[in-house]
Amino acid sequence: MPRIVPVLDLSRLGQGASERRTFLADLRSASRDIGFFYLAGHGIPWAEISEVLTASRRFFALAEADKLSIEMVKSSQFRGYTRAGGELTKGKEDWREQLDIGVERQPIAQGPGVPAWTRLQGPNQWPTALPDLKPSLLAWQGKVTAVAIRLLKAFALSLDQPEDAFDPIYSAEPNHRMKIVRYPGLDATGGNQGVGAHKDGGFLTLLLQDDNKGLQVDYDGSWVDVDPIPGTLVVNIGELLELASNGYLRATVHRVVTPPAGVERISVPFFFSARLDATIPLLGLSEELAARARGPASDPDNPLFRDVGTNVLKSRLRSHPDVAKRHYADLLEPEAPVR
Repeated sequence: MPRIVPVLDLSRLGQGASERRTFLADLRSASRDIGFFYLAGHGIPWAEISEVLTASRRFFALAEADKLSIEMVKSSQFRGYTRAGGELTKGKEDWREQLDIGVERQPIAQGPGVPAWTRLQGPNQWPTALPDLKPSLLAWQGKVTAVAIRLLKAFALSLDQPEDAFDPIYSAEPNHRMKIVRYPGLDATGGNQGVGAHKDGGFLTLLLQDDNKGLQVDYDGSWVDVDPIPGTLVVNIGELLELASNGYLRATVHRVVTPPAGVERISVPFFFSARLDATIPLLGLSEELAARARGPASDPDNPLFRDVGTNVLKSRLRSHPDVAKRHYADLLEPEAPVR
């Protein structure tokens, strides 16, 4: 059976005009057809891939008290540790433990008229019991940021746009975010939902997987496995590219299934997005491409907004109700009184 999720080699971009055109055509086709692909030729050495996976395992091996010392509920920026079952997708628990890390910046002073999404900017939380974790993960963040920017420029070219078409809405202060994630085996969870079916909200997601399977993508109504290929990253487009291309490109629904009993899975997803203060433009596609654009597929229960900060905050509030209740109670609808 042929592989449904293709492998694209990013190094082809620098192999001459003909190979560059072919790569861009393959990129556009893969992203429009299934919305997922494996990325080879990204330039990140295997030693650095191994290092970030090892650092992740060391974090999850810490005592529970050390991990809970940086629990996400302590952060109004939605940064820090979440125990298994602590994040929700469509109202159901995701059986994974994770550490969320964003861009290290100073918080924005709050006051009347300051948008609520500005509270998302600020510092990360780091475990004092593992001082090597911060430099390791920030170094990885820098590496995949560079790859994501190269890819985003390639996406612009594939849509017959200038390669810097997206620069004004991410340059200087992109809002990227990453996680290190551990999926415990089925014997240690409350169900088989590692992560429920969802789309990603940014421009691009670049995912590093260990050797264990679990990621699946919805393709023509069936779940297709995206099993690990050593040395590659898994890439999928997010809803910002869907918005910008008027649905010519579609963010694809995907999920993670809990590993079998006795098996754990480590993954490191990186979400590259626009600045929080940006508004996503509608690209002027060629007549040929525009004729095939289907409009963005907005869920009435989870609508898409072109204002990036509004979209990100909406997603965070839905996924982490404990953080929302502690730090964003002023934005939440009051609970109905018990009768």
